[in-house]
Amino acid sequence: VQLVESGGGLVQAGGSLRLSCTTSGFSFESYGIGWFRQAPGKEREGVSCIDSSDGNSVYADSVKGRFTISSDNAKNTVYLQMNALKPEDTAVYYCAAAWHSCSRGAHYGIDYWGKGTLVTVSL
Repeated sequence: VQLVESGGGLVQAGGSLRLSCTTSGFSFESYGIGWFRQAPGKEREGVSCIDSSDGNSVYADSVKGRFTISSDNAKNTVYLQMNALKPEDTAVYYCAAAWHSCSRGAHYGIDYWGKGTLVTVSL
């Protein structure tokens, strides 16, 4: 099983980035795929999640209206489009997979994690 994040980098406040999570080794459409982030000195927090089976998605309040999650089931890849970035969005962003759905993952935990990609938003 692999979840490989890409697309992180340094961007000025107000800018945009698109993260990608390319997966392999499991049945993509049977999982909820989400993004978490961890800022220095803070706990890991959920950002967004999408159910690969039907496209239902959820967002943290802090990113609603700025971030958009999407999936390409043909490529087993999930994207996170991040617009209007703020310095407080600076964190390592992790891709994660939960069997069956995002809601089940929220209750029972994550099955697979990626290694993360760093996003730095400067003033």
